[in-house]
Amino acid sequence: MTAVLSSLPETTFAEYEALKQILDAGSRCMTVRAVCDISARGRTFPIYVATLGSPEPQAPALGFFAGIHGLERIGTLLLLDYMRALIGRLEWDDLLQEQLRTIRLVFMPIVNPGGMWAMTRSNPNGVDLMRNAPHNAEGRVPFLAGGQRIGPWLPWYRGASGAPMETEATTLLQVVEEELLSRPLSFALDCHSGYGFHDSIWFPYAKSTRHIAHLPEMFVLKAMFDQAHPHHGYLFEPQSMQYLAHGDLWDCAYDRCRAPSIFLPLTLELGSWIWIKKNPVQILRREGMFNPIKSHRTERVLRRHTNLLDFLARAAYASQRWLPQGASRQQLMTRAVEHWYRRPRV
Repeated sequence: MTAVLSSLPETTFAEYEALKQILDAGSRCMTVRAVCDISARGRTFPIYVATLGSPEPQAPALGFFAGIHGLERIGTLLLLDYMRALIGRLEWDDLLQEQLRTIRLVFMPIVNPGGMWAMTRSNPNGVDLMRNAPHNAEGRVPFLAGGQRIGPWLPWYRGASGAPMETEATTLLQVVEEELLSRPLSFALDCHSGYGFHDSIWFPYAKSTRHIAHLPEMFVLKAMFDQAHPHHGYLFEPQSMQYLAHGDLWDCAYDRCRAPSIFLPLTLELGSWIWIKKNPVQILRREGMFNPIKSHRTERVLRRHTNLLDFLARAAYASQRWLPQGASRQQLMTRAVEHWYRRPRV
């Protein structure tokens, strides 16, 4: 179903209006659907998913997600900029057209529109969606930051024990199951920003120091990225190397993957302290703790991370040339465990 969005009210917020304009502009090449409606203080925001490329069920798929935390607007801006560029390139780029004949791209750039409109990390119910899956961590988590059930007046609230998952979280997992896990190979990139002096690429688990079954594939993916972009500057590692957390959505999504399918979910965590260090006064603004405030720094972020998005699309397209098989895969598992789980902690 292709949506026509120009008739929707414009009294929303800038990123949402930009998304509507992009989806209208791409209506001839994208399939757009509203997967659910979210209510926030008397307003209703449909959550949109756009797909582009091959409809074949065996085609590798790559999902791009952002806006799970409403305050972290820079991840949404990154995806909107990338979507806008893809639509423009399709007018002339034969290589991109060839690529999209054999892979599928899925975009969900504003998962939490109610939180983004209200400028809150949580959704309109006060729940941190990245702590909302039902599982508990298998070890000690940081106080509050690892997820808490004390109440929504404190950050990182998981929701009430035993309560259903929030609509936004359930919808994201449903999109992942329908568009990604149903295929032999899929990737996901979820764009966030948070405290830190480094940009990071994290993968599951956040709940455990155990490694995922597809660690060899992650290891090869990292090696290819290091070779293709040797000065990328990302810290590429399991999230558990930083901290454990309850209820991580990508842990939950990964555990729903069933063999022989391969699912490689990544989280791009942009280090917001980089921007605060250069402009300390922005910490006085709520959005300044998670986003660059000055326009030239925003533009720099949008330029810097395009290589990662393009790389993942190319990796999906060329997957048969690099996915490990047989005995070499077991050897790669040994190397990956040594690299990530047995190296000295600093």
